[in-house]
Amino acid sequence: MAFDYQTLKKVTGAAIVDGTLGSVDLANTTVTDTSIATGAVGSDEMASGSVNLASAKVTGALAVAKGGTALTSGSGGYRALRSNGSALTTDLHGVASMNVYTGTTTWNRPTGVRYIRVQVQGAGGGGGGHGEGGGAGGYSEKYIDVTGIGSVTVTIGGGGGGTYYSGAGGNGNGSSFGPYLSASAGHGANRQNQHSGGVSGNGSGGNLNIHQGGGFSHHAQSAQSGANTYFGGGAPGNHPQGGHFAHNHQNHCAPGTGGAGSHFHGHRGSDGRPGLIIVTNYY
Repeated sequence: MAFDYQTLKKVTGAAIVDGTLGSVDLANTTVTDTSIATGAVGSDEMASGSVNLASAKVTGALAVAKGGTALTSGSGGYRALRSNGSALTTDLHGVASMNVYTGTTTWNRPTGVRYIRVQVQGAGGGGGGHGEGGGAGGYSEKYIDVTGIGSVTVTIGGGGGGTYYSGAGGNGNGSSFGPYLSASAGHGANRQNQHSGGVSGNGSGGNLNIHQGGGFSHHAQSAQSGANTYFGGGAPGNHPQGGHFAHNHQNHCAPGTGGAGSHFHGHRGSDGRPGLIIVTNYY
């Protein structure tokens, strides 16, 4: 019987017995997408492991409706997959940066930042003589969604001045992050009651608002270190041999701590320490 090539080209699936045509019967590239009807190849027509997704032969993006991401590639490192309600996207994720403020200024939202953690420390009150110490500033902490906020005023309180015995140490000043949260200052020694240490400030407006250390009271011949804060300890106490030691070394302590009381009436207590604000920016 004569071989008719044109007739062979018209052979359809109905003319082929199931299972009789295998990979050994097909040359490479003889079957293309134009040769296969939509929906003609399903799981019943493919053996297990016959499609290798790790190879470079699979292209395109699997739709979300099919269990995929609809993404053909990533967008760089440090990103997380996120749904906006109708599609999946990759966004930067984690900590973007940190701002530490020791003076009044303005916080400006960095590009791509969505949330911030704000820590506000009020300033400490000043110490006096005979161990009478100033109180520490208050502390407040809050997480804020800043997607609709461009900038915020940052206010840092200064510490209260130290003094000699029988005088009242200066009150510190509060710190604040715009209208969102603030921390009041510690009071100076001898302010609320004769011979007593200063009371601490408090936080306001945050998810966490706390008092911190209060100042030490009068001691006949003694000196005490300054009141502590979340960030660390206060200025060192002193002995008469060191003169104005507490006052001279008042910078060797944590932000917002109360001023240390000096040893005698003739030695000056240390100043309270200025406040502090830390903003951690998150994508």
